[in-house]
Amino acid sequence: MTFVQNRPSADDVASRAANDNHAAPEDFSVLDLIPSEDDDKVDETVRRTERLAIALVVGMAIWLIVAPMVYVTLRHAI
Repeated sequence: MTFVQNRPSADDVASRAANDNHAAPEDFSVLDLIPSEDDDKVDETVRRTERLAIALVVGMAIWLIVAPMVYVTLRHAI
């Protein structure tokens, strides 16, 4: 029977994340493998996509309000 010298304390174990298996280095990311020569292009693409998404959500909200009113108006007009 061997005695474990470096056994972690209960506080160390409790503060560690549940999925922390210490297999991967701390600073490794898959995104680091993608070559990025022009970050300004990426920033502009993200901004355009975000503006489009906001416009789409606003348009859907307006359509969800207007469509039933148009339906009720046309239904009662006939």
